[in-house]
Amino acid sequence: MQVKAIAHARIKTDKIDAGVLAQLQASGFLPEVWVPDAATERLRRLVARRNQVVRHRTLVKNDVHAILQAHLVPQCPHADLFNQRGRDWLTRQVLPDDERLAIARHIREIDRLGDDLAELDADIAKDTTDNPDVARLLTITGVNVTVASGIVAAIGDIGRFSEPQKLVSYVGLNPRVRQSGLGLAQYGRISKSGRSHARAMLVEAACAAAKAPGPLRAFFLRIRSKRGHQIAAVAVARKLAVLVWHMLTNKQDYHWLRPALAAAKKRQIALKSGAPSERGVGRRGPAYAYNVKELRDREMAAAQIAERTYDQMTRRWQPRGHTDAANGERP
Repeated sequence: MQVKAIAHARIKTDKIDAGVLAQLQASGFLPEVWVPDAATERLRRLVARRNQVVRHRTLVKNDVHAILQAHLVPQCPHADLFNQRGRDWLTRQVLPDDERLAIARHIREIDRLGDDLAELDADIAKDTTDNPDVARLLTITGVNVTVASGIVAAIGDIGRFSEPQKLVSYVGLNPRVRQSGLGLAQYGRISKSGRSHARAMLVEAACAAAKAPGPLRAFFLRIRSKRGHQIAAVAVARKLAVLVWHMLTNKQDYHWLRPALAAAKKRQIALKSGAPSERGVGRRGPAYAYNVKELRDREMAAAQIAERTYDQMTRRWQPRGHTDAANGERP
């Protein structure tokens, strides 16, 4: 805001502006901007391009749905309108010739965007195969390769955040606060400042984590019962941001990780980057354990125990009354 005031000054010359900037710098009012390295810049560009392709493909798919809705075509009975079964169903619908041609063009565009998306995923996988931060975030249930790569690209050097709240503010998940004098602080909606892509990915990961057993789902269900689904998802996303800061700062994996699932995620990165499949060669890789149902069930049972433990712990919490300011006692 101090620098913006220079542009609105009544008397404005290069000499005066240079003097004002020098005074601001000497007073410590000009924060230093962190410049990412070449690898982080490249990963950010790849993630941004991938988001653009996904948004474009979503718009094209919505156009197809709009055409069907305009002609009162019933809802597709299949889960995905654009897979092979959905497309076969689409060809049997009665539509005008021009609309049928428009849908055919949209389908070709969707296929082309799908190829572009696969190429971008391969490039991202090649850049993050040996990235320890991405591998560490993959140990969190609900965080996939795309989310982990996007978060690491947005953060860059975790050392520039001295505390988790600064990372929360950086992705815009901190609440807006209004306070005056000795009055109580009023907390509103999240600020939505900072990197919107990272915030959206954290919310996406929160929704995925809420579907799998574990402490994060227990936290989600507890908030949802009081405030609703959307607020609960944002609350889990904020908790994920705090969790990411601690994991990257302390270089620790997620405490409730599922080893077989984490190994399967890492194997997906390797396959997308062009690594050989090794299927049928008679050698079991590190991701083989996820194919064994007994091991998956064992990890799932451990996660369910953690979820029940968190739920039991929070149920013992008792609501606390307001503190009497005169004597510090509670009613």
